[in-house]
Amino acid sequence: MNPALALATARRILTQLRHDPRTVVMLVVVPSLLMVLLRYVLASPRLFNATAPALLGVFPFLIMFLVTSITTLRERTSATLERLMTMPIGRLDLLFGYALAFGGLAVLQVGAATGVSLAWLDLDIRGSVWLLLLIAVLDALLGMALGLFVSAFARTEFQAIQFMPVFVLPQILLCGLFAARESMGWVLRWLSNVLPLSYAVEALGRVTGSSTVDLALVRDLLVVAGCALLALVLGAATLRRRTP
Repeated sequence: MNPALALATARRILTQLRHDPRTVVMLVVVPSLLMVLLRYVLASPRLFNATAPALLGVFPFLIMFLVTSITTLRERTSATLERLMTMPIGRLDLLFGYALAFGGLAVLQVGAATGVSLAWLDLDIRGSVWLLLLIAVLDALLGMALGLFVSAFARTEFQAIQFMPVFVLPQILLCGLFAARESMGWVLRWLSNVLPLSYAVEALGRVTGSSTVDLALVRDLLVVAGCALLALVLGAATLRRRTP
């Protein structure tokens, strides 16, 4: 991988996004608005503190998956990707350039949602705020990496959205947000244990509930980061110049 080419790709993506303010608003503002909505729907600080940490990971994961998969597919169908790959640029250069660009947006997105939750919504965090931000950003990067990966198998934007029930919704249902993973049947518990979002939600719960950094937390972070990296590598292996 050539770092200069990856940085050039990241600058190109950010320049395009700068001319698309609606997408930027969706990426940065919508998660914060959803957290505000959740606070007033629950109408209880205790319930909000029990639910909000997990959603700080789920919302960025979902939004980055949608935006990244559609953006990558649009570049392929418009022949932009085909023109880029005629140049001396590798697949990993392209994908890591996307990762840098959307990773920067993920930092803004998670930082805004966390700041609103802490300053105005009375979210109680016993651990490090910076560690919570790191976990949430890793979660957003995981959604971005999966979006890059599945875009290789879609021919239209509608097909890219159809992948969401396959790659995203099962993770949200089984991550422990709606029911404790320990209370699930053995099949569902096994599925939950192999899905990376479960470890991100578990890590967010550990950070908000305790200031201790233990081996379980480190394991959760490594699993999420490793899955995001694996999805990027698989995306590079399946990257095609254009959609037939």
